[in-house]
Amino acid sequence: MTSDFETNGIGGGRDSFTLPMTLLRFSVVLIFVALGTRFWLLQVAQHEKYRELAENNHQRTIALDAPRGVVVDRDGRPLVENRYSLNVSLVREKVEDLEGTLELLAEVSGVPASTLTSVVERHRRDPVYSPIVLIRDASLSQVAAVAAHELELPGLLIQQLPTRHYRTEDVAAHLFGYVGEVSDEQLATAEFEAVRSGTVVGQSGIEQIYNELLMGRDGARQVVVDSIGREIDTVGEQMPVEGRQLQLTLDYDLQEAAENAFAVGGFNGAAVVLDPRTGEILALVSLPAYDPNAFALGIDQDSWNALNQDTLRPLNNRALQGRYSPGSIFKIAMTVAALEEGVVTPDFTVTCRGGGMFYGQFRQCLGTHGTVDMREALEKSCNTYFYTLGELMEIDQIHKWATALGLGELSGIDLPHEVQGLIPSTAWKEERRGEPWYPGETISVAIGQGPVDLTPLSLAVMMATVANGGTRVTPHLLKAVNEGDGFVPVPRPVPRSQVTLDPTTLAAVTDGLWRVVNNGGTGRRARIDGRDVLGKTGTAQVISLQGRVAAGDTERDLRDHGWFVFAAPAGAPEIAGVVFGEHNESSGLSAEVARHVMETYFAKKDGSPRPVLPLPPLPATPQVVLPVTAANQ
Repeated sequence: MTSDFETNGIGGGRDSFTLPMTLLRFSVVLIFVALGTRFWLLQVAQHEKYRELAENNHQRTIALDAPRGVVVDRDGRPLVENRYSLNVSLVREKVEDLEGTLELLAEVSGVPASTLTSVVERHRRDPVYSPIVLIRDASLSQVAAVAAHELELPGLLIQQLPTRHYRTEDVAAHLFGYVGEVSDEQLATAEFEAVRSGTVVGQSGIEQIYNELLMGRDGARQVVVDSIGREIDTVGEQMPVEGRQLQLTLDYDLQEAAENAFAVGGFNGAAVVLDPRTGEILALVSLPAYDPNAFALGIDQDSWNALNQDTLRPLNNRALQGRYSPGSIFKIAMTVAALEEGVVTPDFTVTCRGGGMFYGQFRQCLGTHGTVDMREALEKSCNTYFYTLGELMEIDQIHKWATALGLGELSGIDLPHEVQGLIPSTAWKEERRGEPWYPGETISVAIGQGPVDLTPLSLAVMMATVANGGTRVTPHLLKAVNEGDGFVPVPRPVPRSQVTLDPTTLAAVTDGLWRVVNNGGTGRRARIDGRDVLGKTGTAQVISLQGRVAAGDTERDLRDHGWFVFAAPAGAPEIAGVVFGEHNESSGLSAEVARHVMETYFAKKDGSPRPVLPLPPLPATPQVVLPVTAANQ
């Protein structure tokens, strides 16, 4: 007979033992499966990732930024170069508490944590072992503070990197442009596919258009680091190759002379000075300007916003991006068109009695000029004469010759973001407004008003084309490139076109423009003793006089623009260009700037003492009160 003890004790003990053993075996199997899976992930699936991390725990490749190429002017003076600055950089793979690290860095450096965070955010897609520059051109106190907190700030490096330096500060700023870190949008383009994130590239001006030449080739250094990221040994190094040196056509003496003359005159605007024989740009001014050094050091968001929100638009290159009514300097194109189309001859006369009736409306002139031929009409800027030409001509005739001279066309200059001006035509009005062109509208165009909007650069090209006898040169800035063996001239851009002009046309235009400056005409403030200067003034109304009266004539933006185009010497021009005075109320003030530039050019050529500023004081406002219906000088 079996006892209850025997039945339940011996038999129940086996069952109790078997279950735990089964669970144990199952657990062991799970552990081995988990270990095997983990091993497979580490050794196979994520092999490359962890191999890379392991290597970087001991050995790291540090990129060595190539200095950008030096930029010199036509005389070989370095204007844009590099200097080395100390930068504070972050290697994220060495940082466990990124937020805490940035907060501590902000505390010891004085840089807002939000700024540091935004920098890191911009580089979130970069490899975690690639240094991110957090503070460019760090001060000695910032460097010392980071070094003093070395143990508390793992992953921070002090790097010595080349930084772009503009010796001229804001002089010629729009010509040189500025640099900045390559953006995500740029990295997505074919142009920057070989560029690593964080690389400094040209963002405007010469820096942008010739970025590939200026960039150079980055190097690399392989280093051994300890557990907190400190370099303890160098195992390999490839030195960076500096970018190519560029020589520009720019004459810094003329650039400085122009900008100083603007400063003395007390107004902003633009100027383009070129060699009418070759198209070489000697000076290119746009004011107000900015200091490109601020961008080289990494401009902060507040400063960037301030520049963009400034009502004076300092980032806008007025020389090739601004479109303005040309006023009476358009009369040069009108003269060429009328003569070449055979509408009139140079001896065609008009009697000016202070204005005249055109299409049922009395049009006022600036004065009572009596009977004038074409040369005298240019000299005195007689609106009545050119109203008459506008009455005799078709708008498409004017469009044909104005565009042939370069107006309303892209010049082809080697700078980015040039805009195209506007010369109206019948086709343009039909397409834009769905209306026919009315003959009465031609009257306004004849004196550079109405829907005529032109860039200063295009007007400089027009003046050069007329002065040199009909060759529409291509304005350009690059003169030579140095790849290590000295500067080698680059091929000169071919002219955009050759305008065939009758000798009688050239003679009449040249004589008229000479009279403007040298015979008591509207451009007499540009006269230079012993030099045959050609020129033409123009005053462009921003708003009607009636509108100015209603506004109280208190707003700067309501004041007229003053123009002056020039070339010298007559017959064999060496220098030509345009000065645009934004809201300066007087073409005479613009003529003064042109004169100072030309005097500087000839003094430099002759080895004579340079002219000195300040210029003689000039009236701040015109002395003649114009009637409401008056057009421009």
